[in-house]
Amino acid sequence: MANINSKLALNRRHFLRGAGVALALPLLDAMLPALARADSKPVPRRFFGICNNLGLLPEKFFPSRESTGKDYQLSPYLQHLAEHRDDFTVMNGVWHPDVDGGHPADNCFLTAAPHPSSGGFRNTISLDQFAAERLGNQTRFPSLTLGVNTGGGRSLSWTRGGVLIPGEQKASAIYARMFITGTKEQREAQLKRLELGQSIMDTVADQTKSLERNIGPRDRARLDQYLTGVRDLENRLAGASEWEMKPKPVVKEAQPLDPADPKAYMEKVRLMYDMARLAFETDSTRFVALILDSVNSPAITVDGEGTADGYHNLSHHGKNPAKLRDLERIDRAHMKQLAQLFTDLKSRQEGGETLLDRTMVLYGSNMGNANTHVTTNLPVIFAGGGFKHAGHMVFDQERNYPLPNLFVSILHRLGIEEDKFATSTGTMRGLELRA
Repeated sequence: MANINSKLALNRRHFLRGAGVALALPLLDAMLPALARADSKPVPRRFFGICNNLGLLPEKFFPSRESTGKDYQLSPYLQHLAEHRDDFTVMNGVWHPDVDGGHPADNCFLTAAPHPSSGGFRNTISLDQFAAERLGNQTRFPSLTLGVNTGGGRSLSWTRGGVLIPGEQKASAIYARMFITGTKEQREAQLKRLELGQSIMDTVADQTKSLERNIGPRDRARLDQYLTGVRDLENRLAGASEWEMKPKPVVKEAQPLDPADPKAYMEKVRLMYDMARLAFETDSTRFVALILDSVNSPAITVDGEGTADGYHNLSHHGKNPAKLRDLERIDRAHMKQLAQLFTDLKSRQEGGETLLDRTMVLYGSNMGNANTHVTTNLPVIFAGGGFKHAGHMVFDQERNYPLPNLFVSILHRLGIEEDKFATSTGTMRGLELRA
């Protein structure tokens, strides 16, 4: 790589390169003049869609319907997001019109195609792929489709022809796609070094030092934060894969119904959030869809204590107090993970704003109540994206407001002027852009 001249702005596609490594840089101040010369487009906007397909206990998630607007009283679950309350809107009384059928409705979380459990159902294009069709050529990856504990490669992403795009479940594989390049031999050697705990930054150390000498203090701080985050992620990926490297014991007993490691679920969620954040931070992609497939998840350990049953069985609690306690612990863990995602996105700067300002995060579920399989009154949090967040938005509980209207607003914010998406009737009412 040529030496960096401090008098010249860095190109937006600047990489630190080494044998088998191409480490994309975050947006630095030194890149902005070059970006402005290349084209007049603003700093990019992004979308992250997340579906927890077993939802959340509605009585713990939703604020009181009488407590609306910016000054609403936080619900027990939303207390975990208290420090971010100005950065998100919670929506009460929304649904995808005619998306029914309980569990199959997760196929339609980003498509809103009606009647997913009916015979002959054919899905339509998902929001992330609709955006990727138009803007995906501006990044290395048009989109990323991710999953946690999915069966058969299930995901939220569907093509225009209604074909499922399989989700990637291994954070290490996503990491390798983003950062490891070169020849087959170089890639294998770099992967081996990562398995031994050697950071990819070791390969590009000299270039990193050269870069740091030729950029300003704010850029150096930003670069250090980014590289520290990559190292931390490498350490956690190594820890997550440690058991896979060890031989398994041989036992006479039959295989239990639940997997042996109930703690893996929440760690996988955290790793996938990190993958999305890194992808956005390096502008590797601008559209990520993640399904948290709780239906296929085992018992989970939260704060050092395991649940008494598998996640799916807990969701059918029948108001059993013990199951409700376990389910609430899991739900609260999800809220804590989401809060950390917001914190991480807010801690990264891009073009004078935070990464959360530039990223629209949709978190929700295809079911309003997993115990009864209803697909109305969906729990929805919409965060970031430079919107003037409205706090608690309340719509009719019996005749729900169409969530696809939010999808149209998301497309408009991305610069895609579409009048309709799926069963939308317009843009999202009551959601305004920040001045």
